Amino acid sequence: MRNIFWLIGLTSCLLSCGKRETANTSPEEPARPKTMVRVMTYNIYGARASTGPPANLEALAKVINQEKPDLVALQEVDVYTRRTGVNVHQAAELAKLTGMDWYFTKAMDVTGGQYGDAVLSRLPILERKRYALPVAPDIGGEFRTMAMIRVKKDGREFYFASTHLDHLAQEDSRLLQAAELKKAVTELGKPLILGGDFNAIPASQTIGIMRSFMNLGCLQQCPLTFPSDKPDRTIDYIMTTPVNRFSVTRYNNIGGYDEVLKVYVSDHRAIVADISVQE
Repeated sequence: MRNIFWLIGLTSCLLSCGKRETANTSPEEPARPKTMVRVMTYNIYGARASTGPPANLEALAKVINQEKPDLVALQEVDVYTRRTGVNVHQAAELAKLTGMDWYFTKAMDVTGGQYGDAVLSRLPILERKRYALPVAPDIGGEFRTMAMIRVKKDGREFYFASTHLDHLAQEDSRLLQAAELKKAVTELGKPLILGGDFNAIPASQTIGIMRSFMNLGCLQQCPLTFPSDKPDRTIDYIMTTPVNRFSVTRYNNIGGYDEVLKVYVSDHRAIVADISVQE
């Protein structure tokens, strides 16, 4: 008899304990779908490849609009210069022609105006940052910048930036600039997509430094980007960090040949990447 009562008590306890455990266990939340962004980087050569001043920005905008990117990193952007139009702000004008917002950072003064980097964004810009990049004092060269914005899509925040490293044959200034980029990027605290003209091939020391803190977006071999008519080297890239926050599903070069003008609208080919932004 005591055994029967013991079994009844044990069964009752198991049933009630199971009910309490079930009541206190919340169902798992479904995983949020990935956020897809299309990103372009384009050294536009101040729109000088197609015509003289004023520059033909409509041809450049056509290349951008055909790809429908969310974000564009631009290099060699002129603002109110004599060589491409004293009344032309290329970043603002391209933004108007593409229906995007813009942010420009001056690297140096050129022919009565400014020259530098810019970003275009179809996403709301939450923050803007300018970083100055140095040159090697014993070599000289052109000062450069990184133009950076913070954006949000589907509740996920990340940074997007454009840069353009020194063009001289010696790597000294590019190495300094890459080291400065590393310092800036590691202090961000949020994921970053970086596009730019690095004036450095994949096997260079400069790209070696960049790969120490950024991930190359190239899915296999990086596509050739310069010169645009017969490219023979890769110097333009889209990079991401950290590795677990981004996944690249497409990474192509875009020629930018205008059938009406019968010219390539820049001396560089653009790079376009489709990138998944993850938790």
